[in-house]
Amino acid sequence: MDMTDDLGFDVPLTRPVRRVVSLVPSLTEAVAATAPGVLVGATDWCTHPGGLDVARVRGTKNPDVDAVVGLAPDLVVVNEEENRVPDLDALRSAGVAVWVTRIRTLDEAFTSLERLFAEACGFGVPAWLDDARAAWDDVRPLADRPVPAVVPVWRKPWMVVGRDTFAGDVLERLGVRNVYAAHADRYPRIPIDELGECGAELVVLPDEPYRFTADDGPEAFAPVPSALVSGRHLTWYGPSLVEAPDVLARQLAAAFR
Repeated sequence: MDMTDDLGFDVPLTRPVRRVVSLVPSLTEAVAATAPGVLVGATDWCTHPGGLDVARVRGTKNPDVDAVVGLAPDLVVVNEEENRVPDLDALRSAGVAVWVTRIRTLDEAFTSLERLFAEACGFGVPAWLDDARAAWDDVRPLADRPVPAVVPVWRKPWMVVGRDTFAGDVLERLGVRNVYAAHADRYPRIPIDELGECGAELVVLPDEPYRFTADDGPEAFAPVPSALVSGRHLTWYGPSLVEAPDVLARQLAAAFR
């Protein structure tokens, strides 16, 4: 299996899934909410659910492969964007079953999560996933027309959301049009003067991976209004999807008050 598939294993599962290590924060929350007893390891960046008491195996880009193997997982769940191929190859070489998710749209998130829990783990479809689908079915756009926006994810250098991203698709569902959605790169570096002339009527500033705040970010784009939004609700695919439409809609609307 390569990093473009969302289904399958290099190492076949030979026993029920009772021990899972997650190397993706949103998948950690998803597994913990679905079958909390099976999660035995997660990265240092896995902050949800609060009080999670499992072994920590460093970060998404530099996991301690030996520590992961030592936890004897039946399955390790990863993502093609957040994790590195060499680390996954090392796990596979050690005989560990690895499930790679590829999620770039909301619909892909729903399908991928259902496959993970129903097909890979045999847990069935979690109730929160059905609730998330229902929440997004009822979503209403921010305005009568799509609002052109720029979505920075880093500064020094400035980087923005470009083509083919989960965050971009989420915003589009809410009536926000990413002005860099057709860029050749998924996360292009754009000079700040060019960002100021891109025609955006809104700047969406999440609190991760760069932690934009009221005092760090909006001043670079004034007088264009800025919306400070929850990065977890904008970029995570898991139980946060249930409340994401309401949370993000309120935060986006606040920029125009």
